[in-house]
Amino acid sequence: MTVAPHKRILVTGGAGFLGSHLCRALVERGHDVLCVDNLSTGSERNIAPLRALPNFRLLRHDVAMPFLVEADEIYNLACPASPRQYQTDPVQTTRTSVVGALNLLGLARRQGARILQASTSEVYGNPDVHPQPEDYCGRVDPIGPRACYDEGKRCAETLCMDHRRQYGLTVRIARIFNTYGPHMRPDDGRVVSNFIVQALAGSPISIYGDGSQTRSFCYVDDTVAALLRLMEAPGHVCGPVNVGNPEEVSMRALAETVRALTGSRSEIIHLAAVCDDPQRRRPDIGMAQRELDWSPQVGLREGLERTIEYFRGVLAEEGTG
Repeated sequence: MTVAPHKRILVTGGAGFLGSHLCRALVERGHDVLCVDNLSTGSERNIAPLRALPNFRLLRHDVAMPFLVEADEIYNLACPASPRQYQTDPVQTTRTSVVGALNLLGLARRQGARILQASTSEVYGNPDVHPQPEDYCGRVDPIGPRACYDEGKRCAETLCMDHRRQYGLTVRIARIFNTYGPHMRPDDGRVVSNFIVQALAGSPISIYGDGSQTRSFCYVDDTVAALLRLMEAPGHVCGPVNVGNPEEVSMRALAETVRALTGSRSEIIHLAAVCDDPQRRRPDIGMAQRELDWSPQVGLREGLERTIEYFRGVLAEEGTG
């Protein structure tokens, strides 16, 4: 059996929802993991089980400010990911995506490190092509309320590819589609957490628009597995690579599934549609299947059951469940 080499790995945004699961996976592989997070949307609770381990450290820092650490690999997950979070301070969201990426790419150059940029399906905007392949350039409003995130991530991708072409830097770009699971914040405004929290509380389950808009939801363990494989992939696989579950579901169907799985009697209500909300979103994962030998393994129903169980515990601790 071949033992993976020990590495010093930097994970920015490591106390967030996705980042905390990635940190855990890397620690379990025996690597030294430095989690960098300013805790604006991340939580120390997410990484609490890791804090006592000798190969895990937390550095509270904003990636938009320069810093110097030693690393063999860098995973850049730093940026608020839900519309409610990233629209709270859109200027800072753009700074985090663009200036943060510049700082981390510079760090990777100095350290000779490999870097993975967590991009997003939001770079496709409200797509004209369905499902979305990596060579589709998207349809994004550069001055709309979501642009701070969409355009920030698009610029970060540009910076990664220019560093690859100009400096020979080893980069990876993952375009992550909707991911869900434990460690999501109850108040983050994402549709899965919204529906589950509302259903468990017996409150109306609110759908924005008529509910026909679709998304594709990938369970967090599957997303983490894809990121690990992408980082370790051969040099020609720099990306962008779509990471997501191609199973497409409407918002109405998702709300009904959550209501059934929670045993809730919540009413499903419709509110005004959200500005620039994409109508359809589904990844073409052919590249990930070919180059990474990766496909999601956790179905939506199973993943929702795990996530509901997590939120039951969180809400019970908070006295709101």
